[in-house]
Amino acid sequence: MLMRWYNEPPSWEQQEDLIVVTSGANTDFWRRSDCGYIRDNGNFYYQEVKGDFTARVKISNQYQNLHGQAGLMIRVDEKTWLKSNIEFVDGMHFVSTVITNEESNWSVVPLLDKSPSLWLCLHRRGNSIEVQYSLDEESYTILTTAHLTEEEAVQVGLVCASPENEGCQITFQNFQIEAIKE
Repeated sequence: MLMRWYNEPPSWEQQEDLIVVTSGANTDFWRRSDCGYIRDNGNFYYQEVKGDFTARVKISNQYQNLHGQAGLMIRVDEKTWLKSNIEFVDGMHFVSTVITNEESNWSVVPLLDKSPSLWLCLHRRGNSIEVQYSLDEESYTILTTAHLTEEEAVQVGLVCASPENEGCQITFQNFQIEAIKE
């Protein structure tokens, strides 16, 4: 699997099925012109994928930085992308999804269980993306289903950011992308 960085972070290391990243300070992927906040400087480790697929990863971290985040992303360009993260907001961890088609919208679900890890899964079928998460890697919950793009080829990978603070350390484990065969 040939992967590359869009906005390489200050430090990262890959060992077998582990990727440990320290996100860059004051980084994010967000696009809301109504509030004047547009950023495209988050850290994204990706590969190009065509067609339908499932991407999944286990995320572990102990960060407490406001809006610190780590997850999966599907990206066409700076105006068309989807990211799903574990995110720290108002003293709590949330699983969130941001869908961007020109403008970003954000949905969050509080993680009331203090699990040390979160599993994220993205299924792409045609132009539809289904986002799922799990606290135990066995029972998955659908977070959202959304239209993203008609483009056949997209960038898929790991995303992290620290929008309002210094970077935080995140461990990604067992990242995989599998083609969906009909």
